[in-house]
Amino acid sequence: MYVMGAVLGVKADREGEYLELARWMNEMFLEFGALEIAENWEVDVADGEHTDFRRAVAAEEDEKIVFSWITWPDKETHDAAHEKMLQDERMQKMPEDMPFEGKRMIFGGFRNIYHGKKEG
Repeated sequence: MYVMGAVLGVKADREGEYLELARWMNEMFLEFGALEIAENWEVDVADGEHTDFRRAVAAEEDEKIVFSWITWPDKETHDAAHEKMLQDERMQKMPEDMPFEGKRMIFGGFRNIYHGKKEG
């Protein structure tokens, strides 16, 4: 399993816009091979003593933290999906007024080494 994770700051009053954009993007992720997508909106994110989510993305005072991830069968599937999305005409319809600043988003790909879940 391969996991692409991201952390970003979104204006608190733009949650609905972010969710709409995420759902739109996630349709393509699933179409191109993603297994699971999770978009998570800040409820309890503490300021840390040395570092924290807010500092990691240079969040502004009126922003909430979003923590999201997409699971893929493997890195190859993710990479192929990324290339397909770059070529997909739907990507030309991205809104100009995004509900977040992409330059402050942090993201990366991870090889899963453990995945626990409750059975039943």
